[in-house]
Amino acid sequence: MPRNPFIPDFADLPTELPIFPLAGAVVMPGVQLPLNIFEPRYLNMVEDALASDRLIGMIQPRPDTGDQDSPELHRVGCAGRITSYSETNDGRIILVLTGVCRFLVDRELEPRRDYRRVRPDWGPFAIDYREPETGWSDQDGFLASLRAYCDLRRVEIPWDDVKRMPAQDLVNLLCAHLPLEPEDKQALIETLDLKDRARLMRGLMDMAAASSMEAGEHRH
Repeated sequence: MPRNPFIPDFADLPTELPIFPLAGAVVMPGVQLPLNIFEPRYLNMVEDALASDRLIGMIQPRPDTGDQDSPELHRVGCAGRITSYSETNDGRIILVLTGVCRFLVDRELEPRRDYRRVRPDWGPFAIDYREPETGWSDQDGFLASLRAYCDLRRVEIPWDDVKRMPAQDLVNLLCAHLPLEPEDKQALIETLDLKDRARLMRGLMDMAAASSMEAGEHRH
């Protein structure tokens, strides 16, 4: 089910998608991601997206592929819709991308105006169009792990708002905005089931906290 009338129905999602490969930057359904666009090819991409369906696929490059200009890509990304943008006097575009649906890269297409494009397979992620899940199997435990992680990384979070958020909205938001390693973020966005994604995220946060404690003990 679309989140607002500007988002296409699942059956109307495009068969071609411009992509923005960027390590550490992921978007998830319903989550907003601010972007600062300045490279000419990505300015072209944004201009073309604004002239059509406003959809851009965020996808992470694989690490250490040896080609910084056109790196190999992970197979799963997430499309977002440009929901606001502004032009700057120095030729940049500041925009907000709101996540719509994840996709599997079926194949890469010929570039257009120097930016890359793919044929997306939306089918494996039809779940992204369902109503958000609200239940938690262990909300208190998850929030305790989140608090420990945020204290460790000095991340400020509005805890009153967090406690009221549906599970799916919170986990998706954290996937995009916690300072996790790129490969950890990739594992999270590839995890289909919400409960599995929440369990994986909690494990990653707990490991980070445990590693920090061990490092602190070794320093004494």
